[in-house]
Amino acid sequence: MSFQDIIKSSVLRLETFKSISLVDTVLGLLFSFLIGMFIYWIYKKSFRGVVYSYNYNVSFVLMSMITALVIMTISTNIVLSLGMVGALSIVRFRTAVKDPLDIVYMFWALSAGIACGAKAYPLALGGSLIIGLVILWLSKRKIREQSYLLIVRHTEEAINELRVELNKLASKLKSKTVRKGFTELTVEISLVDDNTSFVQRISEIEGVNDVSLVNYNGDYAQ
Repeated sequence: MSFQDIIKSSVLRLETFKSISLVDTVLGLLFSFLIGMFIYWIYKKSFRGVVYSYNYNVSFVLMSMITALVIMTISTNIVLSLGMVGALSIVRFRTAVKDPLDIVYMFWALSAGIACGAKAYPLALGGSLIIGLVILWLSKRKIREQSYLLIVRHTEEAINELRVELNKLASKLKSKTVRKGFTELTVEISLVDDNTSFVQRISEIEGVNDVSLVNYNGDYAQ
């Protein structure tokens, strides 16, 4: 056999498609759909942002199913898998992700789709269950330790009493604006319950014009 015949036979073997049974296709799409719906539920349950996006959440379900379909397709042929890698490498996503945790959900959906496409159903189900429980636990922990911004506008005569009240709250100064006739303070505080009686005490201090308490997540006020 000549060298050319060896090359041709090797290429033919690489180009040979493996058939995917209907059962494997249905199972892969079904498991990816179920895990995608689980991600959908976890995201909606643990969402703590300002505006909830239904379309963004639904994309996790579709992302899991589409990824599983891609993995099942490229597993049928080595040449096709290499071409698919090259085709997907030119895709660019320009949608701005405001919350870094949203990226975690994207990788979760992609990983679940890859596992389902590779027929690793126990890994996909078990891993998704553990990840979902961890996210729920961390989201509840965040609720118990919420951060707030306390904004106080006051005059010079309220400085001493206001400093005493802020020391009780273990506050952290974020900004201070001095204008003619009054000063505006923005401090960060952490609350473990819904007791906000200190707002009333601060507002009753002589020289305090107004007090505002705003929920704060580190990036933007809610």
